Amino acid sequence: MKVILAAIAALGISTSPLIAGGETESNPDAKVYFINLEDGQTVTSPAQIKFGLRGMGVAPAGAEKEMTGHHHLFINRPPLGQGEDGADELENGIPADENHVHFGGGQTETELELPPGQHTLQLVLGDAGHVPHSTPIVSEVITIIVE
Repeated sequence: MKVILAAIAALGISTSPLIAGGETESNPDAKVYFINLEDGQTVTSPAQIKFGLRGMGVAPAGAEKEMTGHHHLFINRPPLGQGEDGADELENGIPADENHVHFGGGQTETELELPPGQHTLQLVLGDAGHVPHSTPIVSEVITIIVE
């Protein structure tokens, strides 16, 4: 068994389960990312955050346009699909609270007030109804330090 796992790792094949979202199709090559932030970066509050997206378009919540979505910012919570509400947000939509900020107007940047300390951020693209696409489009989780 150890030999098989070593071979899988050497080939670069992931052994973690794939996550699936709602019914809206996405471009599996699409990427969402932070334009102006890097993992481990130190910032001041309010932090300016710019969202990047390639391979799909941005449309406001409620717009039923193929290969589009709108941004959601996860703050200080587990990555999409993980944690106690992970399965529900994949199937039924992303909640709106202090850890899940919606940009349903099609916004691609924000200023965020955060207290001093470490904070995790992840971008998640949602469809017209705030549900992650059938192949979710998510950024890496990054940690920023607020002075």
